[in-house]
Amino acid sequence: MTWILVGLLVLLLGLAIWLYTPDARREAHEARWAPPPSSFVEVAGLRLHLRDTGPREAPAILLLHGFGSSLHTWDDVAAGLEDRFRVLRMDLPGFGLTGADPSGDYSDARAHAVIAALLDRLGLDRVHLVGSSMGGRIAWSFAAAEPARVDRLVLMAPDGFASPGIDYNRSPRVPLLMRALPYTLPRFMVKGGMAPAYADPNAMTDALVERYHAMMIAPGVRQAILDRMAQHILVPPEPLLARIQAPTLLLWGAVDRMVPVTNAEDYLRAMPNARRVVLEGVGHVPMEEAPAEVVRVLREFLAE
Repeated sequence: MTWILVGLLVLLLGLAIWLYTPDARREAHEARWAPPPSSFVEVAGLRLHLRDTGPREAPAILLLHGFGSSLHTWDDVAAGLEDRFRVLRMDLPGFGLTGADPSGDYSDARAHAVIAALLDRLGLDRVHLVGSSMGGRIAWSFAAAEPARVDRLVLMAPDGFASPGIDYNRSPRVPLLMRALPYTLPRFMVKGGMAPAYADPNAMTDALVERYHAMMIAPGVRQAILDRMAQHILVPPEPLLARIQAPTLLLWGAVDRMVPVTNAEDYLRAMPNARRVVLEGVGHVPMEEAPAEVVRVLREFLAE
């Protein structure tokens, strides 16, 4: 019996060592994933990972990524816009190469303060604002809080309404298994988590999985994700949405399995100045699956 227990302990120890995934080393990670035009700027007490491309005198557009993502998700869309727009992308606090927020605050209000401070630093009074998923919620809540700073608003499958297991005004429960996240994250786990976001499995290339995995193991990101999850409390969004003055486009993939396209009806009821465009055959990340279509829709909407 003793030898069986010893054998089990050795097996468990070996499994733990195999699954252990430390944070990447910052210098090498940034050299790999933040070449030009990336820069790092001090904003609101953060060292913010930023890309700022296109003509400086052109109308500015700020792109906000979703949960677990990074500014890289917009690469193809940015390339299609920067001939006519000043295109700004950043890793939101707690994600990508921005990493953990020293304040420990991952509320939407903190994200608003960071966005406002970035615009001030860049000398921009107003921008077009585009947000995907979690970034969509941050975008619309910023537009409600700072209406004078948003010209036009594009929300790509935004979250913000209650859903099964996520209620209003209630602290979320972080699943026990999630607490292991800072210690283990094999690439196959990242790939499995990404799969529901894509309508076309072929769009989820090995290079894409590598990038998402790299952003998740960037220094401090996994603990920041747990901290964000523990802090996030949904509030009924209708009063905030009703305050938004900016013309708004709701952009959805028809095959979105994470935030279904039917959720757009909630926003259309709450926002008098909004309309919807649905991209057929596309999932939760249209900017990665159908960037040319996203660019076309954005250019048409922003030109109105």
